[in-house]
Amino acid sequence: MGEEVKVFGYWASPYSYRAELALKLKGVSYEYINEDIFGNKSDLLLKYNPVHKKVPVLLHNGKSIVESVVILEYIEETWKHNLYLPQDPYDKATARFWIKFIDEKCFPTLWLAAWSPENEREKVTNEACEYMKTLESALNGKKFFGGETIGMVDIVASSVGYFIRVTQEIMGLNLLSADKFPQLFQWSEDFANCSIVKESLPPRDKLLPFVKGLIAKYQQDNAKA
Repeated sequence: MGEEVKVFGYWASPYSYRAELALKLKGVSYEYINEDIFGNKSDLLLKYNPVHKKVPVLLHNGKSIVESVVILEYIEETWKHNLYLPQDPYDKATARFWIKFIDEKCFPTLWLAAWSPENEREKVTNEACEYMKTLESALNGKKFFGGETIGMVDIVASSVGYFIRVTQEIMGLNLLSADKFPQLFQWSEDFANCSIVKESLPPRDKLLPFVKGLIAKYQQDNAKA
């Protein structure tokens, strides 16, 4: 009897995308369950993630693992082939530092810059650009954060390299571009053009109108407040 591997996710979520990409890099077969996170969340999602009630959830042989970075660590430790975290303790600690930096500093500030009211946008955008400059330094001439192959930092940074690029296009912003951050921009191109990445990223022509709708609703709600 084979292993039971399921991912509860949402097609446009940069966080549930991480879990799917990690499993694909490992060559692990899984069942994907798309959740209606804006409407009726399934009883199973609420059962397997009763604390946060969010995606992603990884279900492995009946046991649930939640939070995208925790899931990535679990996948790495469970399936020992095609490793995406360095084995050297220092390099592994460095990778974890950048993962924390992306999730706690870089991505939230970029997201805020894209969605902020115009009178607040300049200050947040400047802060976001400083974080981008710092993140770019981590590449240090490498093709990927993981070196010549995609590593865990690259998986986490997909939230910046793909999802933010779609959002900035809609908002007419210049956050991640070839002129401002040439190496980081090239990384985002190389990452998105990897066959295994490309086949699992949300289709751009579907993501654009979805994000437009989210922004319009956010602006509408703010106008009423």
